[in-house]
Amino acid sequence: WSFAEAPEVFAWLYEQFDIKTVFSHQETGARVTYDRDLAMKTWFDAHQIQWVEFPTAGVIRGSRNREGWGEYWQQTMEAPQATPDWSAYQPVALEMSVAFWFDYKYQKLFEQPYPHTFQPAGETAAHRYLQSFLKTRGAQYTKQLAKPEESRKHCSRLSPYLAWGNLSTRQVYQAYLKAHQKSKFKRDLDNFRSRLQWRCHFMQKFEAEDRIEFESVNRGYQSLEQPIRQDWLDAWKTGQTGYPLIDACMRCLQETGYLNFRMRAMLVSFLTHILWQPWQAGVHHLAQLFLDYEPGIHYSQFQMQAGVTGINTVRVYNPVKQSKEQDAEGIFIKKWLPALKKVPKGLVHEPWKLTYFDQQFYNCIIGEDYPAPIVDAQVAAKYAANILWKWRKNPEVLAESKRILKKHVRSSSQKAVQAEEEGA
Repeated sequence: WSFAEAPEVFAWLYEQFDIKTVFSHQETGARVTYDRDLAMKTWFDAHQIQWVEFPTAGVIRGSRNREGWGEYWQQTMEAPQATPDWSAYQPVALEMSVAFWFDYKYQKLFEQPYPHTFQPAGETAAHRYLQSFLKTRGAQYTKQLAKPEESRKHCSRLSPYLAWGNLSTRQVYQAYLKAHQKSKFKRDLDNFRSRLQWRCHFMQKFEAEDRIEFESVNRGYQSLEQPIRQDWLDAWKTGQTGYPLIDACMRCLQETGYLNFRMRAMLVSFLTHILWQPWQAGVHHLAQLFLDYEPGIHYSQFQMQAGVTGINTVRVYNPVKQSKEQDAEGIFIKKWLPALKKVPKGLVHEPWKLTYFDQQFYNCIIGEDYPAPIVDAQVAAKYAANILWKWRKNPEVLAESKRILKKHVRSSSQKAVQAEEEGA
């Protein structure tokens, strides 16, 4: 394998071959990949090379609003898959100097072995995960969706394969349709299907407004003051906040690249509500950790969970309540926080309540073996909720909310969204 940046690769290929057409998928990517694509488009045009991009995930490039998107997505998912005759394929043999192709600056990045704690990579593994979910693992999908440990088995775990292109959304959708016919857990598969479309919905949102990688989608929140506390940010990033479920989630993510949706939402809420830090301070950190990082989903969802869209309910997650509800036995916590391994389940969610004798008995000294809470979550939650709910009445936030609904929600659903928010 060899690696280099796209411009230098194509410049070298152009010297070796008579290139007429380049084929690729459309990418709903971050600013850096968008700038790369603009540069490559200019280069292709200058060299009279046609660049053909194939739409993916039902995303419509250049769409100004959401009218007709649902119907288009459905048609795209149901369209026949391409079935090329690979027996007639004759690849071009590339003879090149590896020394030229492989720039030394990429060497350290790619010489590291693929982490054994990550999901297995590749198309074969992707199809294996897809079939095992549709046939067996998905039977408890709805029930285990929010639980940090159980979801590792009963969620589809297909997001990395979709993000890296090992599977297409259409392949997954059509496999779902086929499995659904004879499935004994149709409701679970239907819930999965709705989230598959929901995934594409957010990719379409980012495609239409990619500035939200750096700015709040609702410009009314740009002036919201949330002073940076670097010590708190560092504690959040390293899993040292003193709140067991928060810390276990972050350490799990660092090791495996995966968390279920509820735990991701809780990490964001803890950062932006309990620690009262701006969403921009943590958004790229999690992007670097997620094995299934998808820009179109990541930035939209991060802001939704941070409560800065103006059109979604503000949800301030209580880390202790979530811990007791989603990891009642403390199995996930103890798996990722060895210091709490001996602490009984009745105390493991709030280890700061251990008495001096408890700490000695369970071999867990708070402040030494495991940190004390860096903030009072209950006090912080009230503070954040109070400000965020008042901020929603800001004239600029209200005006921006109307703009967002018009741009990202089809007209038939806008009143329902507004009514839900007014009643929240």
